[in-house]
Amino acid sequence: MTSAQPHLVWDWNGTLLNDLSLVVSATNVVFASLGGPTITADEHRVRFRRPIAEYYAEVLGQAVDDDEFGRLDKIFHDAYRTGLTTCELAADARAAMAAWPGSQSLLSMWFHEELVPTVHTYGLTGHFTRVDGLRAAVGGGHKAESLQLHLAELGVDGASVVLIGDSIDDADAALAVGGSAVLYTGGFTDPVRLRASGHPVADTLTDAVALAREVSSAGR
Repeated sequence: MTSAQPHLVWDWNGTLLNDLSLVVSATNVVFASLGGPTITADEHRVRFRRPIAEYYAEVLGQAVDDDEFGRLDKIFHDAYRTGLTTCELAADARAAMAAWPGSQSLLSMWFHEELVPTVHTYGLTGHFTRVDGLRAAVGGGHKAESLQLHLAELGVDGASVVLIGDSIDDADAALAVGGSAVLYTGGFTDPVRLRASGHPVADTLTDAVALAREVSSAGR
């Protein structure tokens, strides 16, 4: 059964969770393992994209095949887990979630078996009708297929969906299911790139929810 009511899908990393510094640090561990350069947060935001293997290849100046990416992905996540307890939610994450009048869910490209207990640790589980993470052993790909599966499990029509995320890939995923996206500048992507995409852009999550309400109202 599909719902005609607007439904909000949240991204996790770089959106609700303020983990940019940790992601950059873990990415630099990856690059250092191959004698690569150290990047800054600003450089990461300008260059980061999915598939992540292509981002790694560009920075490292060498091809990164599937086997090599699998090795580098493990290095990244080992470093990421070490620092995860230092991460906090975005400053207005709770207020933003409370401001949405309809149903909302969470979709991340982080590993499902780690995502679910982490979301619970932050006390957020009750906000979401469903929480889904990556169910593969290696990540780094696009989000569109995961969003399609997420909405199918929810029984939600893609045309009624607004996705709030911090990357162009989030917007591409929303478009792929016939939905809309609002992009948040506080995450992994340079704001100039986000604004050039043509999607609504917000500097805070509460503003993102206000835009999402406008977008969903316009589409009804």
